[in-house]
Amino acid sequence: MTALLETEGLQKSFGAVIAAKDISVAARRGERLGLIGNNGAGKTTFVNIVTGYLRPDAGRVVLDGADITGLAPRRVRRQGVSRSFQIPQLFASLTPEENLLMALGIADDKGMSAWRPARSGAMMAGLEDLLERFRLGEYRHHTIATLPGGVRKLVDIAMAVTHQPKLLLLDEPSSGVAAEEKFPLMDVIMRALEGSDATVIFVEHDMEIVGRYAERVLAFYEGRVIADGTPTVVLGNAEVQRYVTGVAP
Repeated sequence: MTALLETEGLQKSFGAVIAAKDISVAARRGERLGLIGNNGAGKTTFVNIVTGYLRPDAGRVVLDGADITGLAPRRVRRQGVSRSFQIPQLFASLTPEENLLMALGIADDKGMSAWRPARSGAMMAGLEDLLERFRLGEYRHHTIATLPGGVRKLVDIAMAVTHQPKLLLLDEPSSGVAAEEKFPLMDVIMRALEGSDATVIFVEHDMEIVGRYAERVLAFYEGRVIADGTPTVVLGNAEVQRYVTGVAP
């Protein structure tokens, strides 16, 4: 597979704190890539640079051959990049159906308009597809505020895929979810993305999730990538065991 995302020499500091130090990685089209590392290791900084929420001090980000370094988040999104957040960014007083219809309207090339129906045939077809793929049908008419954390995560991720991104970044998809729900949640997410050639990069602290769902793993420590490879190779790496997982080599 060819590289969809390439970063070259990314650097980012906040005062004396180095959050990104010479991060040069490539993610293949359709790849499932996990990012691991302790808090402050540089994972979120990397995601924020790729999605336009942070401008790097040096280096560049290339998506599908186009340099997107420093573009504003909306412009990055138009290039085919989407993300979900550790804390779902939803309208709590609305239902999953209403949140998704809003996202579908924004994703429409023509944009939202007071003169166009919010529930057109095409819009409703897209809605039904998302509700089915993300197993949200039974919750469609419940307000977000009444739903469990795992369902809110699914709504947030479903909203992130409304414009069919080339690159999807998920920030800790299993955080805040009960232990017995984390694997069913990830199963739904990964099945919903089957058949798509989108590259999926997810930040995760749960090594069981990483081992089961990532094809490849990047381990971050003090703003650097200290290991890159399959889950077995990376989780068995002595530096990763010392600085990330806390497992004695």
